[in-house]
Amino acid sequence: MFDFCRKSATAAATAVALLLSLAQATHAQESFSEEHIAAARNAVQAAQAIRAFDDVLPLMAERTRSLFIQNDPANTAMIDEVVTDVALSLADRRPELNRVVYEVWARRFTVEELNELAAFYNTPLGQKYSAVEPELRALSIGAAKQWGDAISTEMVTLVREEMTKRQEAQETQPTEAPAQ
Repeated sequence: MFDFCRKSATAAATAVALLLSLAQATHAQESFSEEHIAAARNAVQAAQAIRAFDDVLPLMAERTRSLFIQNDPANTAMIDEVVTDVALSLADRRPELNRVVYEVWARRFTVEELNELAAFYNTPLGQKYSAVEPELRALSIGAAKQWGDAISTEMVTLVREEMTKRQEAQETQPTEAPAQ
């Protein structure tokens, strides 16, 4: 029972270690000045771009909790306690994620561009955009999905109609005798 949990935990730990090693390798290849990282941090914070990651650790804790309880329901109370303790101990590592996000932004924008972004996001319009951006993204994705579904249905109908026309045209044409 615990063997499955141990294997799953090992796989998760391996994935995290791989991610961190890749991040370190990338960091080793490309370093940014403190000014560049500071500008990225200001832009990211002004844009509230990392708030979406606030739920990562609680979600991982809940998945881990569910995994262990599924395999050992008799120890639910102990599992709850251990998962909570481990999650709280890992919360101190959040700055690692923030730093990676700052570096992502720093790779894509110059210091000047990051300063302009921060200035924009600190305006009333920028703050409004930042507040509604997740909803805008979700609604836009939903609209794209609806449009794609409608186009897909239309495409299938049009292809079916065209295939029928062409097949009927082939059937009405006389077949040629094979050449000898």
